[in-house]
Amino acid sequence: MFFEARGTEMATLFPNSRMTTGRDEVYVAAVPLRATKGPAQLLTSAAFSLKLWDLQHFMVIIKPSSPTSHSQAVAFDFQPKDPENIYTALAVLSVRPVPGSVLVRKLTKIPKSRCWLVGASKVDAISVATEFNNSWHTDLRVGYHDCRNYTNGLVELLIGEKRVLDRLRRSTGDQTRE
Repeated sequence: MFFEARGTEMATLFPNSRMTTGRDEVYVAAVPLRATKGPAQLLTSAAFSLKLWDLQHFMVIIKPSSPTSHSQAVAFDFQPKDPENIYTALAVLSVRPVPGSVLVRKLTKIPKSRCWLVGASKVDAISVATEFNNSWHTDLRVGYHDCRNYTNGLVELLIGEKRVLDRLRRSTGDQTRE
């Protein structure tokens, strides 16, 4: 079963997370979907350029407030293990589960476009996100258990806001860094 928190406060799910004196900034970013080279890749690039919400990949970025972090941001996301494989693309289109992968990588800076500051975490966001990743079920099924569910779940855990992507979709862009 994938990570859910029905009837439970999200912040109490990970009692070992440390409280911080600062507040780690939490962002949501949209990037183009990855696809096989050729027409599929052209289609996903065009969809991203046209800002088609449902054809974007979402991730969470945390900018720690800790002075020991050297202000380096960390991106957390969930995607197919082999997003450029044609068989993965066919499985995704037929809404079949595919092996997924939770990715964590350091960023030198926060993206300037299609990246929204959604709040600040009162807990050690990196530790909480790491614990969240360890509990995340990695079978990906588009529309049911994908990058949107991952992003919504992690943001809810970090700042308490449910369904952040719905709010961002409706927003006028006041919080975008464009």
